[in-house]
Amino acid sequence: MTEIHGLERLCIHNSVDEKIPVEAFIEAFDDLDIPTELVGDDETYDETDAVASFTPRSEFLDAAWVHVIRAGYDEFDTDAYEAADVPLTNSTGIHGATVGEISVGYMLSLSRLLHLYRDYQNTHDWYTPTYDRPFTIAGERLCVVGLGTLGEGIARRADALGMDVVGVRRSDEPVPSVSAIYDPANLHEAIVDARFVALAIPHTPATENLISTAELETMRDDAYLINVARGPIVDEDALVTALKSGTIAGAALDVFETEPLPEKSSLWDMDEVIISPHKGSATNRYHRDIAAVVKENVQRFQSEEDLKNRVA
Repeated sequence: MTEIHGLERLCIHNSVDEKIPVEAFIEAFDDLDIPTELVGDDETYDETDAVASFTPRSEFLDAAWVHVIRAGYDEFDTDAYEAADVPLTNSTGIHGATVGEISVGYMLSLSRLLHLYRDYQNTHDWYTPTYDRPFTIAGERLCVVGLGTLGEGIARRADALGMDVVGVRRSDEPVPSVSAIYDPANLHEAIVDARFVALAIPHTPATENLISTAELETMRDDAYLINVARGPIVDEDALVTALKSGTIAGAALDVFETEPLPEKSSLWDMDEVIISPHKGSATNRYHRDIAAVVKENVQRFQSEEDLKNRVA
């Protein structure tokens, strides 16, 4: 059992239920010696409280430390947390396996037409593609844009399947399973020969619409775009145009500029587009993965050590 000094309770805000089952999340903290309490918007906090939440609340600034149960923390006012001297942490670093697996799944589906076979199964149609359409991903080039936790997770799994993996990031430090690293300034050089381009970078002002008309026109006409990062990284209108014109062959998208994806979007009706509803990290143990990060930081807080994944 963990003895906690300084913290008297761990508060789980009910907004957690938007992402993971809140009761299962609370049960994951059974080995803590402080109570884990479900709280709502009427709760007050003080310097003995830690808070885990999906969405921000101004009253969290009265707590001792706040944890965001997702990797993205854009909605949280980091300046306010710094001014209040309240640490803010997030859940980055736990998505390498989950997002890596779904990305490989996309590539296998797009290359071997698994998505189309399923579509035709729904209409009881014995569909036979043209001989030259299915291909193997072994030997094909994958460019992973962003080589943090997500990107490395994708790269490792793609390399294991025999793909030639290159990457884009600012540091030129070698990354396992990646044969070459390009600076972001050389993005076009990195993607020009790739059969698949996978996006695994945060959404920042610098990455907004990073993939637009010029980049899509740089890609091969038999290439596929995979976005498991954030929707605004891709200029969606430019992508639709590129797909309709055959500038690229297809796409697999887990994230979008507007979520849920509007019913009127042309992306819904494209055979060579796979759509998933922002579920790249969704597994039946996701709540345990997040809880592990929180519990480690509880221990670090106890020992007055630097908190993991601190963003403010």
